[in-house]
Amino acid sequence: MSPLRPRPCRRRPLALAATVFLSLAFASRGQSLLDKVDDALFLQSRNGSVRSDLSGLLDLEGYYIDQRPPGMIFGNGDEFFNPRLSLFLDTRLGPHLYSLVQARVDRGFDPRSRVRSARFDEYLLRWTPFEDSRLHLQAGKFATVFGAWVPRHDSWNNPFINAPLPYEHMTTVNDAATVASGQGLVNRRAIADNKPAWLPVLWGPAYTTGGSMFGQLGGFDYAFELKNAAPSSRPMQWDAHDRGFDHTTVAGRLGWRPNAAWNLGASVSEGAYLDQRTVTPAGTSAGDFRQTVIGQDISYARHGWQVWAEVIASRFEVPNVGNADSLAYFVEAKRKLGANHFAAVRWNQMVFDKVPTPAGPQPWDNDVWRVDTAFGWRLSRHVQGKLQYSFSHQKGTSQQGEQLLAAQVTLRF
Repeated sequence: MSPLRPRPCRRRPLALAATVFLSLAFASRGQSLLDKVDDALFLQSRNGSVRSDLSGLLDLEGYYIDQRPPGMIFGNGDEFFNPRLSLFLDTRLGPHLYSLVQARVDRGFDPRSRVRSARFDEYLLRWTPFEDSRLHLQAGKFATVFGAWVPRHDSWNNPFINAPLPYEHMTTVNDAATVASGQGLVNRRAIADNKPAWLPVLWGPAYTTGGSMFGQLGGFDYAFELKNAAPSSRPMQWDAHDRGFDHTTVAGRLGWRPNAAWNLGASVSEGAYLDQRTVTPAGTSAGDFRQTVIGQDISYARHGWQVWAEVIASRFEVPNVGNADSLAYFVEAKRKLGANHFAAVRWNQMVFDKVPTPAGPQPWDNDVWRVDTAFGWRLSRHVQGKLQYSFSHQKGTSQQGEQLLAAQVTLRF
């Protein structure tokens, strides 16, 4: 590092937190206005059989990073501001048809992945043939059914500002270019995350395109889907016009609720993960190389406590290498502190198996662990604030965003 380069000011994290929570205090004064807006954003037919409701989340986020940003945060280190507006249009057409459209305006699906961006993240049509919830059929672009974190991934329900490690940690697997051997894959451990080219095990909620069927039968729930892309695929491949259905992905989850406190589930996903234009070894195609993901989840809620845990095993079939296996898990706990406050902590860890190299089998990526802590303040049904500190460490000489301080204000309407 050049001695002439200025060191980041250590007062900036405090200024970041102060700025965001001052915004929270000012936003809390507009409760009556938010109530009026919330009550007015709907259209309904005279007989009430057709109704559309518009709702939204306005997120104001600030980040401070001590080095290269971790996970799904793009760009360089230091601090930055990340606004996001999410709009949801829910429409019910009689007792059996439902549609949802989610539009977002931000700096890219992941923070700083674009200078500015406006797009439709979700659009779906759902048919419920019966009067109960035993069966729903759905088509469009929507979140994956894999795992149990996705249903609570939005800023209002997630106790943290970022995702658990398995849903955002960049591995050295590339979907657009191949390596000559296992050594080429191993060599990537020593360089910084190449986020435009590499993949995580699961890319957040994975709003891929396709169809699904899901429902509840007593204490059991089920969900199955057929999609155009793997859960590790990047957002630019989620739309059907960007990636067709030549190589589909199948996923499913089975859940069991033995009582009101417990929820247990098992998930699986299998499909091609390479970009369809990727040049593969002679006699093969992009569809021959698959990603298989298996997961187990469990959650518990009682009084002021909520606990979630997931274990996720993944296998990428990598051209010229073979199987690149990994195992990741996280355990997350949230505790209410009175009526308006909460605290949360999350432990994440990910380990990588070995691949063959001329020097013998070696791990294909660096093992990593991370601890996340968060404090939240919910002023009303419209305004919420969060402050998060995370510390992570990777095995090896290269670190990727060891310390992260983030703050977030969310306005819901």
